[in-house]
Amino acid sequence: MQIAVLTFDGFNELDSFIAAGILNRMKAKGWQAQITSPTPEVTSMNGVTIKRQQPLEFAATADAVLIGSGIKTRELAADADLMAQIRLDPTRQIIGAQCSGTLMLARLGLVGNLPACTDLTTKPWVIEAGVDVLDAPFVAHGNVATAGGCMASQYLAAWIIARLGSVKDAEEAIHYVAPVGEKAAYVEGALGAVTPFLPVRSPVAA
Repeated sequence: MQIAVLTFDGFNELDSFIAAGILNRMKAKGWQAQITSPTPEVTSMNGVTIKRQQPLEFAATADAVLIGSGIKTRELAADADLMAQIRLDPTRQIIGAQCSGTLMLARLGLVGNLPACTDLTTKPWVIEAGVDVLDAPFVAHGNVATAGGCMASQYLAAWIIARLGSVKDAEEAIHYVAPVGEKAAYVEGALGAVTPFLPVRSPVAA
């Protein structure tokens, strides 16, 4: 599985790095989550400059795509040239967005009239884009999910792993990164948030 973690100038480190770190717990099964950006280098909201692993075009061919947030997202979402470069297909890709990334998803027309999750700062902008905002950390409609709050990145990662792998894989990934002494609570919280939005799978015949 190839996963694009869309990361732009002014990005929130928690969104991109936590999600990528959890998703890459699946490396042994051939998964690879990579920082994907429109420029060779991007600088975070706190001044951390990193090199991209993939160009923005990679998002079009990835199995899953995550759009993180950042302090420049409103400006980026209004950049028609940039937005035209983000080509996503929810019929064959798993797509998630976090906080202000939900605004980009809305501008791409991938939220439609369905309710979504975002952070409190971005909420009025998402509403302005014609999307109802839920007071919840995570919601998914088919192959498209949105999350609100920096630490909700674990929910997006768990959802992608459960969708493209298994619930057991998601449980193991969250268990690994969770604080010692609180692992069961973290696993329960993450799976509790995403499980209601997973497709029902037919039981395997004996």
